[in-house]
Amino acid sequence: MTGAADDRPVAMVTGGNRGIGLGITRGLLAAGYAVSILATREEPTELLAELGETGPVRYSRGSVAELADNQRYLAETLADWGRVDLLVNNAGVAPTVRDDILVATQESYDRVMSINLRGPYFLTQAVANQMISQRGEVDLTGPVAGTIVNVSSTSARTVSTNRGEYCISKAGVAMATQLWAARLAPEGIVVYEIRPGVIDTDMTSGVKDRYDAMFADGLAPIPRWGVPADVAGAVVQLAAGAMPYSTGDVINVDGGMHIPRL
Repeated sequence: MTGAADDRPVAMVTGGNRGIGLGITRGLLAAGYAVSILATREEPTELLAELGETGPVRYSRGSVAELADNQRYLAETLADWGRVDLLVNNAGVAPTVRDDILVATQESYDRVMSINLRGPYFLTQAVANQMISQRGEVDLTGPVAGTIVNVSSTSARTVSTNRGEYCISKAGVAMATQLWAARLAPEGIVVYEIRPGVIDTDMTSGVKDRYDAMFADGLAPIPRWGVPADVAGAVVQLAAGAMPYSTGDVINVDGGMHIPRL
């Protein structure tokens, strides 16, 4: 851990050490948050030292797919900083092998679903209960009592028949967002979904040539790859609490890919 949270709001960011998640961590630190990261890799001491120059950051090693790891992640965050104001369910994986759905394996399906959907569902449950316990009396005309942001994908509504388990998991995240938004609204907690398009990360590095060609052919009105900072900007805006009468909304960060065009 680098630094005490003091009076800063506290954010939990799963997968906050690389790719889109690291962009979100950087954005939240710059916006004045203390950030608690959950990730599967060994603690990245050099990265944490660098991030700590911007603001307080801490690290729990574990997998969002393991419910015991989620409980420990929350407990360690609370032990260090005492509260949670924002949860960003960002951690996710693509299939190890892109198989046609006619031959895709049960093992791949179970792995993707447990990390992308099951784990975040129950982490949200735990964090939402913590937000409720720390909020005091509900005042729906005042500041929000907590914010939850789910990072899904354009694959929530765009079919890729060679990675069906990924598409299903992200469609499930979209429904989970609606469920939590409806349930937590009376508790003063708002829930949003951010739906990235093609973002330049290590997850997409293996298909760079393919998407370069698709952008050249008009894949999106904004003809470029997205970058993690694009997603981070959306998270920071949603976390600012400037839209207390909005919940369950989908924010597309995809260069306009979602716009139907003739």
